[in-house]
Amino acid sequence: MDSEKKSMLKDALILFAITLAAGLLLGFVHDVTKEPIAEQKAKAKAEACRNVFADADAFEALAAEDGPTAYFMAGQDSNVDIDEVMRALDSSGQLLGYVITVTDHEGYGGDIQFSMGVTLDGTLNGISLLNIKETAGLGMKAGDVLVPQFADKKVESFTYTKSGSTSDSEIDAISGATITTNAIVNGVNSGLLLFRDVLVENEGGAVNE
Repeated sequence: MDSEKKSMLKDALILFAITLAAGLLLGFVHDVTKEPIAEQKAKAKAEACRNVFADADAFEALAAEDGPTAYFMAGQDSNVDIDEVMRALDSSGQLLGYVITVTDHEGYGGDIQFSMGVTLDGTLNGISLLNIKETAGLGMKAGDVLVPQFADKKVESFTYTKSGSTSDSEIDAISGATITTNAIVNGVNSGLLLFRDVLVENEGGAVNE
């Protein structure tokens, strides 16, 4: 019996040692990779900002207390989240507009996240996809088919069409990927609504009619 107990204790100690070693190793790997991962995320964010606001010299995160995005989202479609708002600034620190990061949960393959740049006069510079996992050959065409259509448009909101756009506010849908098209259009419209109803109102910007 004593021999059996010793064997069990030995096995328990071995298991504990293995678990402890694995935990220490995971912690070490996390510490080693944490900074490079953070740097890559920051680099990707900066690149996305430049993609949609090339005229800006710097970007500054809008603190939560500076703009009631939570209040805005409380009354909006639960399928869309406003993840972050960045002020786009010129070399002297003057406000040029905003970079708004949006996640729409209506994608065929899951969440679709993108950044969009909006100037103070309400012009949408364009959008830059950050995360998309749609069907290959269909929804994944969003970068080639949808993204260019949003560039340099000044409209209140967008709709999509399957019969060919006839105005700046119409986006040609991806053939066979209406769900993806709808998700991105809805996300862009939420960003534009945030700009008009919250940022212009609270940040002192002005939309020139």
